[in-house]
Amino acid sequence: MNFLKDKEFLRAALALAVPIAFQQLITAGLNMIDVLMVGQLGETAVAALGLANQIFFLLVLFVFGVTSGMSIFTAQFWGKGDTESIRKVLGICLVVAVSVAVIFSLAAVFIPATLMSVYTKDAEVIKLGSDYLRIVGLSYVLMAIAFSYISILRSITQVALTVVVSVVALGLKTIIGYTLIFGHFGLPALGVRGAAIGTATGWAFECVLLLILVYARKTPLAANPLNFFHFNRSFLFNVLRTSMPAALNEVIWSFGITLYNAVYARIGTDAIAAININATIEELMFVLFIGLGNACAVMVGNKIGEKEKETAFEYSRRFTIMAVALALMGSVIVFLSRGFIASLYQVSDSAIFDLKNIMLVYSLSAWLRVYNFMLFIGALRAGGDTRFAMFTELFSIWLIGVPAALIGGFVLHLPVYYVYALVLIEEVVKAIVITWRYLSRKWIHDLVNATAD
Repeated sequence: MNFLKDKEFLRAALALAVPIAFQQLITAGLNMIDVLMVGQLGETAVAALGLANQIFFLLVLFVFGVTSGMSIFTAQFWGKGDTESIRKVLGICLVVAVSVAVIFSLAAVFIPATLMSVYTKDAEVIKLGSDYLRIVGLSYVLMAIAFSYISILRSITQVALTVVVSVVALGLKTIIGYTLIFGHFGLPALGVRGAAIGTATGWAFECVLLLILVYARKTPLAANPLNFFHFNRSFLFNVLRTSMPAALNEVIWSFGITLYNAVYARIGTDAIAAININATIEELMFVLFIGLGNACAVMVGNKIGEKEKETAFEYSRRFTIMAVALALMGSVIVFLSRGFIASLYQVSDSAIFDLKNIMLVYSLSAWLRVYNFMLFIGALRAGGDTRFAMFTELFSIWLIGVPAALIGGFVLHLPVYYVYALVLIEEVVKAIVITWRYLSRKWIHDLVNATAD
């Protein structure tokens, strides 16, 4: 790893990766605290919160796909020095993200029980989850607006602003959640509904504060909002042609993940509670790699916009090596901390047993997931190779992962941790395919130096 002596590279990488990782750490940490707080209410409450958040998970991943697809362009436009086009891309991003968020919001508010029944038949879980969805669904549109701005700001290296806003909003969300879940300071104990109020308030506050600071600090996005939507058909189609496969990629992946969770939930409430607790551990461990992946995508995109394709390839190689090395170290920590983490939750003995085994499987496979993530987000998607990435995701999840989950859960009737392990077969196949594509360099596309305004 001689590249660690390249101070210019490391300085740029750390300037992007550390703030994003810190933001994700705060997010994951506070989400873990949320689950811990709700976990004191029992595994039914944990299961309800986890399954209700599958709806939010679908929305977040679609919005993430849209925004990351758009940020391919903004990173390259930033390398080219074209601020006006960056604003137009933000306008397109807002239109698409908000439109989808409206649909999800209406479904969460008006038919929450129908949505919950997709994942479980447990009447109490459906009731608690529906209460949560009716409240948190009101904030989905504001989340989509905030997410769009945050993604574009990151791609033009305005990372510090997004970190400040997210940390303050998440802190507020946690304080409100703590107060209302347990009924402190003379307020009623609302349980899962208290967690929902905290989450909805946090998203609303984040959106408002972010917009205020974008204009107060005179960032490149501080322009008349009407100018964001002054793009012609050619520009629109050129952006959507590349960005929408990224969104569809996330939708394909997210539906697969939610189907996995539906299988886990049908195994039993203990099983899905263990899966949801483990998910917070995965999220906490993954914060650094989200930072590295985003930093890689921005730096690769910038270099492609500057017409330095070989440097873009080298940067992606360096980031991937660093990420996998760190993942191996993190896996050891997860393995050694299984007993301690399990002891923090007031759930049944069978849920604890499932959790320890799921964490064991995760500790053995985390490096592979990180490897795939870095090549997908930091290389293929950053290079505009979104259609290849989408078809790879479609193949690996729906022809390998989903059948493995269904067979393991409903045909072989395996314990949840074995089903969780079977699903990892798709990660192995995915790694083989995207490694071949990555080494071919066919994923590097200069999208902006030929883009019409």
